[in-house]
Amino acid sequence: MINNINTTQQSYDVAVVGGGMGGLCAALAAARNGARTVLIQDRPVLGGNASSEIRMHITGALGNEGHPNRRETGIIEEILLENKFRNPEHSYGMFDGLLWEKARFQENLTLYLNTYMTDVVTKDQKIIKIYAFQLTSEKVFEISAQIFVDATGDGILSCRAGAEYMFGREDKRRFGEVYSVSREDSVTMGNSILFRAIDAGHPVKFDKPFWAHDYRDAAWARNMKWMEITSGYWWLELGGTELNIIADSEETKDELLKCVYGIWDYIKNAGTEDSQNMVLDWVGMIPAKRESRRITGDYILNENDLEQDKQFGDAVAYGGWHIDTHMPERFVNQTVKGLQPNEDKARILEDIYQIPYRCLYARDIKNLMMSGRIISASHRAFASTRVMATCSVCGQAVGTAAAMAAEKGVDPKAINHYMKELQQKLLKDDCFIPNVINEDPADKALLAQIECSEEIPGCAAENIISGVARTVGDKTHMWAADLSSREQYISLHFKEKQEIGEIRLVFDSNLSVPIMQSISEWIRNRQSREVPDTIVSDYRIELFRGTERMRHIEIIGNYQRLNVHTFEKTWCDTAKITVIKTNGCETARIFEVRVY
Repeated sequence: MINNINTTQQSYDVAVVGGGMGGLCAALAAARNGARTVLIQDRPVLGGNASSEIRMHITGALGNEGHPNRRETGIIEEILLENKFRNPEHSYGMFDGLLWEKARFQENLTLYLNTYMTDVVTKDQKIIKIYAFQLTSEKVFEISAQIFVDATGDGILSCRAGAEYMFGREDKRRFGEVYSVSREDSVTMGNSILFRAIDAGHPVKFDKPFWAHDYRDAAWARNMKWMEITSGYWWLELGGTELNIIADSEETKDELLKCVYGIWDYIKNAGTEDSQNMVLDWVGMIPAKRESRRITGDYILNENDLEQDKQFGDAVAYGGWHIDTHMPERFVNQTVKGLQPNEDKARILEDIYQIPYRCLYARDIKNLMMSGRIISASHRAFASTRVMATCSVCGQAVGTAAAMAAEKGVDPKAINHYMKELQQKLLKDDCFIPNVINEDPADKALLAQIECSEEIPGCAAENIISGVARTVGDKTHMWAADLSSREQYISLHFKEKQEIGEIRLVFDSNLSVPIMQSISEWIRNRQSREVPDTIVSDYRIELFRGTERMRHIEIIGNYQRLNVHTFEKTWCDTAKITVIKTNGCETARIFEVRVY
């Protein structure tokens, strides 16, 4: 603990340590569900690996190949659609600002940037408080909370609290994972440093720094496609064997920088003349980390669960990225002694899989939850769950559950007794849980008779109350109508007058296409500069009692998938939604209408 007369004591319902995408989504979800929340981030920006400091794109179940209808929704969808609308040129400075805005101006959420957690105080298997030091202001915070969320990436909070954790690769016998290694080891995937190269429009020299490695005579370099470089090379990966991924992180960074500049020297001075106009515009000074600690929960997700699509009664999120295990020390693999044969191979998954709630809280620290890549998973399962969109939807589940636990005055484990309530809260906020449908007893739309102006075959009006707000397999779960010649409407009729104060609409944001922020020209070229054209842009909401219109709301220029409209409670017997215009598509599309 730091002794300082400026120490400030603060108390919250939920304290989130770590401001990567998983931590940010957890903090936003907790605050939006009514919990007094604090988010502590040791960097000046939010986003972790997705921030301007590292610049990795946010990938997930959609994958690089664009598996249909698998993109994550909820808070991460809200953020990426906002970024797509406001930041079409993929500026990382703009993305940093957007994430800061989301946290800084969220009701119930206090944000501390440049603030490093220094100590953890526990008693009777519970975290009582933590201490944090803000580098810029020299302030010390003593923070107590009912629920603590570890979103630090390396599991620092959990480790210092004494939680059990996993590190390295389990042998195949522990979880019955056929493709795991034959004997347990402490090997992890390594770190990479990204860089950005641009065409300066004129010849630019490059003189290799004296400290950079010399690859001009390296045989492997001759096969390198330098023309593809706009964002660095993922295979430029070090650490995890001879260099411990945590203890030797600074040495790993230094070595990666020597490699980056050595490769750039080869591209400029030993490659072809086509590189003469290329110049390094940016080189990261913080490596992107893939793997370190994984905190043990009440359940450890494993490879078989993913491969076999195991169904969990406590499912709260999903994943779908392939089991993406990297060759240890990918860049220098052949020179590392003592490595086992490459049994730990990547595997493509046929479908998405459920992630159970029991993986999201520590089994031995009563008020500790996990968000991000440190959730309770084997090394093999982690190789899929580690990607940031998956971390984000798990984070939203964690934040929502943490707020529930704080409100009910119970530990996270006790939320297992309220699982249906948690699942319904997540669905209401546009999260997707495979094979879980909307059964919210408060949703008046489920009891309504649905009528529409017209419908496209296979996209019937009744789909808006099917309980699923996306296309799954061959079921569209949406109402759709031709918008090319006239406005289209859908109406909900109630047998008896209802008092309505909220309507929630879920539009089609085309979950088959990428909308991620990216430094990679290849990724950017695969997506539109605009928001998905299928999203409804202009629409009206009208409430009627008989023929009398009781309320009228008109929206122009929408670009979000989930739209929540709250208003003074109104007695009515009909709710009508009229689609006037989309963001370019000639079809009116609505997945879900909820009425409260």
